[in-house]
Amino acid sequence: MSPSQIIVLATPVFFALIAVEYAIGLKRRRNTYRLDDAISSIGLGMLSQISAVFTRLLRVGIYTAVYSAVAIWPDHPFWTTWAGWLLALVFYDFCYYWLHRAGHETALFWAAHVVHHQSQDYNLSTALRQTSSGALVGWVFYLPMAVAGVPPLVFGIVALIDLLYQFWVHTEQVRKLGWFDRWFCSPSNHRVHHAVNDRYLDRNYGGILIVWDRLFGSFKEEEEKCVYGTRKPLQSWDPLWANGEVYWGLLKDSWHTRRWADKLRVWFKPPGWRPADVAARFPVPAFDIAQVQRYAPPMGRAVQWFAGLQFIALLAGVAGFLWFADGWALSRSAVVFAVLVVALWAIGAVMQGRIGMGEALLIECAALSMATAALGAVELHRVFKPLAMLVAMAVVLDHARGAGGLQRAGALLLGALALSLAGDAFLMFPGYFIPGLVSFLLAHLAYIALFRQGVPWFSSRRALAATLGAGVAMYTFLWQGGLPTALRAPVAAYVLVIALMAAQAIGRATVKRNAAAIGVAVGAVFFMLSDTLLAINKFVSPLPMSQVWVLGTYYAAQILIVRNMLRARPDADPR
Repeated sequence: MSPSQIIVLATPVFFALIAVEYAIGLKRRRNTYRLDDAISSIGLGMLSQISAVFTRLLRVGIYTAVYSAVAIWPDHPFWTTWAGWLLALVFYDFCYYWLHRAGHETALFWAAHVVHHQSQDYNLSTALRQTSSGALVGWVFYLPMAVAGVPPLVFGIVALIDLLYQFWVHTEQVRKLGWFDRWFCSPSNHRVHHAVNDRYLDRNYGGILIVWDRLFGSFKEEEEKCVYGTRKPLQSWDPLWANGEVYWGLLKDSWHTRRWADKLRVWFKPPGWRPADVAARFPVPAFDIAQVQRYAPPMGRAVQWFAGLQFIALLAGVAGFLWFADGWALSRSAVVFAVLVVALWAIGAVMQGRIGMGEALLIECAALSMATAALGAVELHRVFKPLAMLVAMAVVLDHARGAGGLQRAGALLLGALALSLAGDAFLMFPGYFIPGLVSFLLAHLAYIALFRQGVPWFSSRRALAATLGAGVAMYTFLWQGGLPTALRAPVAAYVLVIALMAAQAIGRATVKRNAAAIGVAVGAVFFMLSDTLLAINKFVSPLPMSQVWVLGTYYAAQILIVRNMLRARPDADPR
């Protein structure tokens, strides 16, 4: 049984304990749970586990290679005795202590570890909040075990035991435990570790044993009330940003500093250290614990139900992925992984108010359409492909209802989506390429008319020249690649129309100069890219994982256009 499958089997136990803790909190009138924070934390745990399917090979592979090459006592029977297992667990916990300490004392390791500390709540869901990048750098701390000859199987099992032990210490409902607190990592000891109070900062790193902290001077007993989170709050439910925010900050500081030594030093100094020139140019306010406020964007009842139901469905999807992924081809795992990540991001974006529920459904249907096509699930693809465009049309109609009616721009957008739906339907069946081509040609004409609203024709002559030039180059390439004679005229007309559509969108962006118009222009460029990939795959040479690239760029185009056209404010015709 793989580690992923063990985690799946342990998941009901995790949720049962979370339910018990929640019930105790309600009874004591000291509830420590919020729906959005719990979903975010557990979602980050899901992301960590599905990412581990790909990164585990790196960690275990390197460990096994070192063990095979330089182990001092390889294959020694001692490690499979009870004393050997116990020593291996203590050995692992010792190595974990130093990895954990590095995660707080070195910026690069903090960038990976910070995910676990971002929650401003402290409960059992926080325990599941784990990094997705830690395995890329953390493996080096366990190499002494490989050198000592601890077999890879023993290493893997004690690692899992150490991880599972740490779940229960993430609670405020268990008080101090007397003698236990002096020897083991306990809820009281670990609350200190998660606190941002001055006296608690960077303390109590032990995984199972707190003895390491007492030996190496990093222990602090719980005294005053803990304030949780990080000194630079995340302020987001975005799981991708949660994993990337510190890396991005380090990259910016490394880029902006003028000294070459500082460009490297940024990554290995303690967290918060910044080169003097960067700190002067981009000052950051000092941390003040009195100013700490919980991140809590407003969430209506409908959004709460939507997020909760989406979360349950996603949990089932993640469990299925973890159970079967180790036996799948890498390409299949990557496609399913992409869908799960998109769904995780969408739930966070809805809770944060960045996108609406309809937009989230559109994004998810698009991801499922792409995935079912790439995986050869034909019947499911015939459901999700039209469903994506139907949801997009529903989003437009819902926006029109809220705006007091369907205006001309909304009608054109709705028409373009309806024609795209027709094109999608035709292209799903063999022998309907020409009707599909005509449908999309008409859809692009509708988009041209839409992008013409409030701006002149082809406002950027450079964009017009560039898109027409790209179209001519692509058509020439298709012609030379064996474009059938009967399709040369229809394809030429299509290439011309889509080039004009992209030129009109880019020209509109040069006039309006706002984020929404730029988003529409990017969507139009994605449309050109999608059609280019489709044509190459169909007429020149099959592309690997073609459905991923063709449909991925196609749905990116449609989503960008829909979202940004609905955000756009109508302007008067500048003529």
